[in-house]
Amino acid sequence: MREIVLDTETTGFEPSEGHRIVEIGAVELFNHLPTGKTYHQYINPERMMPKEAFDVHGLGDEFLRDKPVFRAIGQAFLDFIGDAKLVIHNAAFDMKFLNAELKAAGFAPLPGNQAIDTLMIARSKFPGSPASLDALCRRFGVDNSAREKHGALLDSEILAEVYLELVGGRQPDFILAQGNRSGQQENSALATSGDWRPRPRPTPLPPRLTGAEAAAHMAFVDKLGDAAIWKKRT
Repeated sequence: MREIVLDTETTGFEPSEGHRIVEIGAVELFNHLPTGKTYHQYINPERMMPKEAFDVHGLGDEFLRDKPVFRAIGQAFLDFIGDAKLVIHNAAFDMKFLNAELKAAGFAPLPGNQAIDTLMIARSKFPGSPASLDALCRRFGVDNSAREKHGALLDSEILAEVYLELVGGRQPDFILAQGNRSGQQENSALATSGDWRPRPRPTPLPPRLTGAEAAAHMAFVDKLGDAAIWKKRT
């Protein structure tokens, strides 16, 4: 199963208002393991960079001036992603920008069902809890210390780790830590060999419930009486 974890950086929030993509980063997974293949491209948006967007990702007019425009890299991007599922955090945002760029460059748009939205997965799995990428990194203990500003490739590598936690836990040797991210050929061989088999965690995860929370829960249950479901034993 081939999946592409993807992120973009843009000049703003709405392509309908003339905003454009300035960076695409993507990481290839095969059977939930990194293959070592990545895609990374800076793009000249053919417009000025608003200060608000520059403050987010740090990509300015001078840096982007000599980068290729989207229509020059569109085919290479499509060749990389192929028909793989696209794992994206807040997929609606990135997909509307990608499809606006593809349409303007004369390419067919990407179908909506090609995207897997990790934001929706997180909100479904942890209702009421923060679901930003940074919040999910804190929840799962994913190192995002290098994320001083948004960057498409770094964010896609971090998202790949978060995604695997969301769908059932990181696999052995899936390490995209700083200094180890991108180009892991040993993982590529493992991903395609079919030799890997899931194993139990060597040690159980520590409880997330504090003593105070447990005591508060028991006090609440006591107020419900003997019929409370928590007092029943199976």
